[in-house]
Amino acid sequence: MASSQRFGNSDIHFNKEFDEVDEDGVLVINKHNRQQAKYPDFLPTWDPSFKLPPLKFEKYIDPATRADPTFPNLFPQGGDFSTKRITPGFGTEIDGIQLSQLNDAGKDELALFLAQRKVLLFNEQDFADKGPGFAVEFGKYFGRLHIHPSSGAPRGHPELHITYRRPEKGELERVFANRTTSIGFHSDVSYELTPLRFTVFQVLESGDGGDTVFVDAGAAYRRLSPAMQQRLQGLHVLHTSEDQAANSSFQGGVERRKPVSNIHPLVRLDPVTGEKSLYVNRAFGRRIVELKKEESDALLDFLHGHIERSLDLQLRVNWEAGKRRKVALFHNSGVSHSATFDTVEGEVRHAFRISVLGERPILDLKDLNKEEYTPGDLADALSAIKPI
Repeated sequence: MASSQRFGNSDIHFNKEFDEVDEDGVLVINKHNRQQAKYPDFLPTWDPSFKLPPLKFEKYIDPATRADPTFPNLFPQGGDFSTKRITPGFGTEIDGIQLSQLNDAGKDELALFLAQRKVLLFNEQDFADKGPGFAVEFGKYFGRLHIHPSSGAPRGHPELHITYRRPEKGELERVFANRTTSIGFHSDVSYELTPLRFTVFQVLESGDGGDTVFVDAGAAYRRLSPAMQQRLQGLHVLHTSEDQAANSSFQGGVERRKPVSNIHPLVRLDPVTGEKSLYVNRAFGRRIVELKKEESDALLDFLHGHIERSLDLQLRVNWEAGKRRKVALFHNSGVSHSATFDTVEGEVRHAFRISVLGERPILDLKDLNKEEYTPGDLADALSAIKPI
């Protein structure tokens, strides 16, 4: 594996240089860092004995389809709350609403509002105080939760995905050893058969910086010329977790599931809103299966650059070092996002994520929740990216 890939995801995998193994053989953050943590119950662990089969297909019905579009439970009339658009196109910041207090109808409306605005930021939330078990139960209301194949999770709560940037010197040097930037827009675990519908994310502890940048993938699609939009429809991209799995193994980490690969439409339809968006991913997308290598490389490079350079289609969330206890919900099917590695050397960045598995990506509603939907030959696609 190229050295430029070895240190990707340095904040989700076990690191044999800094971390420890406890008496049960479970991989853990070292004792000094555990003692310094503000939220030790949310610290990551990695159990090498915990193995899972590949994800199986399951139909997904979004709770948004049950929601009252006037949002009487999420935004009750006369309630003491405020909303503010983060950008005109997408993203809303909300004060005065406690997510943990929503009833089921309010959660359905939350799912619909999220489908419409794509990124929601709620301030002063109590998830961290209630602990990892509550966060898991909250997420389960919306659907089947994803268990990451290699990242850390709190002991007993594998559904939580933990990012933990260690305070040891050299962490930032590792990130930038072979790269000039840390920016890498992606949609999480797009390699799964049924990727994530949406994610709940909170930064628990951090120094200044470490913002998350989001880009509206639907607006990015609409910004293209009609001729280009038409050309992209009907194309499919091979997504694979092989590099991520190899990176975890290189750092001494775990492999809960064997690496998987799947083919998804390059243009993805949201079954709730009917919006089309670009579904491309530098992290996991490898090739447009209908095109030859050079054609695919050129087109994907253009689309990635379009997403990365379009600052007028982006928003940036400042976590304010976790002080305002912000919880973000974002739509993995309609946005791409990137972390920023601009915190000061020696400062911890500790966050958790709950992710809801959604529908198998489609371009046409007639294919929604069809198990037999086959957009391409996976074996041929994989053989095409292997060295000759």
